[in-house]
Amino acid sequence: MSSSVQLKRLYQLAVSNIVAIAAVPFAASALLKAAELGPEELLARLRALRPVHMFLAAFVPAAAAAVYLKLRPRAVYMVDYACFRTSPSCRVPFAAFQEHARVWPGFDERSVRFMSRLLERSGLGEETCLPYAQHYIPPSRDLESSRAEVELIVFSAIDDLLAKTKVAPEDIDILVVNCSLFAPTPSFADMIVNRYNLRKDVRNVHLAGMGCSAGLISVGLARNLLQVAPRGSNALVVSTETITPNYYMGKERAMLLPNCLFRMGGAAVLLSTNGANARFRLARVVRTLTGAQDGAYRCVYQEEDDRGNVGINLSKDLMSVAGEALKANITAMGPLVLPASEQLLFALSFIARKVVNRGIKPYIPDFRTAFEHFCIHAGGRAVIDELQRSLTLSDEQVEASRMTLHRFGNTSSSSLWYELAYVEAKGRMRKGDRVWMIGFGSGFKCNSAAWECIRPPAAPGGADGPWAACVHRYPVDIPDVLKH
Repeated sequence: MSSSVQLKRLYQLAVSNIVAIAAVPFAASALLKAAELGPEELLARLRALRPVHMFLAAFVPAAAAAVYLKLRPRAVYMVDYACFRTSPSCRVPFAAFQEHARVWPGFDERSVRFMSRLLERSGLGEETCLPYAQHYIPPSRDLESSRAEVELIVFSAIDDLLAKTKVAPEDIDILVVNCSLFAPTPSFADMIVNRYNLRKDVRNVHLAGMGCSAGLISVGLARNLLQVAPRGSNALVVSTETITPNYYMGKERAMLLPNCLFRMGGAAVLLSTNGANARFRLARVVRTLTGAQDGAYRCVYQEEDDRGNVGINLSKDLMSVAGEALKANITAMGPLVLPASEQLLFALSFIARKVVNRGIKPYIPDFRTAFEHFCIHAGGRAVIDELQRSLTLSDEQVEASRMTLHRFGNTSSSSLWYELAYVEAKGRMRKGDRVWMIGFGSGFKCNSAAWECIRPPAAPGGADGPWAACVHRYPVDIPDVLKH
């Protein structure tokens, strides 16, 4: 180990334990003073104290502790989660995607070549899946097909979750569902209530239009509802995106990218204020919204092209907007999760830039001291590359995000749960490990959630998860043409 690494670790140890280090001389001086006075003198001084002083000395700390325990927010736990497991019959190899695009008269050869190049550089593999309706020529985008996709993904994920947790549907008190681009009537929440015969008093919400970071928004909303619900309540959170009605059929390049990146997927998560059988504790949720700026607001924008085809327009400024949102989010997240050693270095860097010289390079906190695992939204190769560079993460630390993008594509708000499942399927999760989930979404939003592992998975290798049949093949090497 190099001397610089040893010095850094010594510094972190000293600053993180500064209270204990500072308390040592005070404790030593108190013991010396007590030894100097002797036991008889100490007892005499204690007897000289008035009873009211003795009462206050005992009552005030006890009362303060009771008030603190009463007013602090309840802890929220993740009991377990389940991801939709795609079927090989839904697989869309590059060749099939290109063939279907060429047959459809809505695309010209120029659009097909453009999408082919995007696929080659996207970071996606040959096993990503689209819903059955997208395998037709032309793709079906009707309401019935869209509902069929929802029922397949959402109900499959919930069935797996209920089987894993042994929780009965009547024990669910809160239901939060998010899907951005498809909001039928009745809502997704009503579909789930009807399918599982949930209680009449279940609190249910469907979040629409919130983008790929809606999964963490749903977690934050469920946490807030749980903290005011009776103790021991359960919240079911369901995250998905419906591909069927949102396939873009026009020729605008900025709107063709989602066709190449987005794939089917979904996840169901059970949260509770009862930690008896929980697997993770929710430590923090931090939301950042930059939508007050016009450029950020319009960088991911659903609109019609000049021929009336509806699609998602991804601005060329998307990465710079995402970078600014990330900076704002980590500025808010850092003080909540970073050890004192990193916060001190950041504060000194900030003061030096303000007082001494603005040309001094700002100190980027090392979030690897706060987290063992990173789940970065698998929105695309460029997103993962940018966060790896910004947070100085290793290839292994972004492996879950890259492999999720390769195997499942961009599954929108559920991608973070596929990444967590990858980490666990690889056997890397340990008790006490901390996980940072980072999601990006339209608006523009950057949202974070921090989790602490209480109980690693019982089944090694992801035997009951979305990686069960393929985790032994990962990680795979991504050719340079995809990474650069």
